[in-house]
Amino acid sequence: MNVDTENSKSEQLAKSISSHLDQFTPTVSINKDEVEILSDLKSFLNICKYLKTNEEFLFDYLRCVSVVDYIDYLEVNYHIFSTKYRFKSVIKLQISATSPSAPSVTKIWPAANWHEREGYDLFGVLFINHPNLSTLLLPENFEGFPGRKNFPFNDYDEW
Repeated sequence: MNVDTENSKSEQLAKSISSHLDQFTPTVSINKDEVEILSDLKSFLNICKYLKTNEEFLFDYLRCVSVVDYIDYLEVNYHIFSTKYRFKSVIKLQISATSPSAPSVTKIWPAANWHEREGYDLFGVLFINHPNLSTLLLPENFEGFPGRKNFPFNDYDEW
């Protein structure tokens, strides 16, 4: 598949997502070959459920959950894929950097379990209604969140 075909496919997908999700008023854009959906907290779970179950999209595979520290806020990115239609998309959720929390999507995409635990471990994001939000990578007594830009690596002694 060439770049023009891939771009056309992304443009069509973005238009379709925009019209289907109009009641949730997300911001939909295209970044290379991926459709980006910026959701507000209130509509987030509804958007996720809709994109997974609607026959026109069927985003059944959660590829990754990543967290980005923009200092003033954190952004949680849910990279999703439709195995039926081969669509790629990312749902972006901007949350407070001072008390970061987001709804867990483990009931929608069970693969989110360890991804969300990693976001909790490294960035301190509290994923509401997560079935087992506990440390995954760091020791239980570890203080701070090493994924954050304000983490003092210069003061950290390796074991």
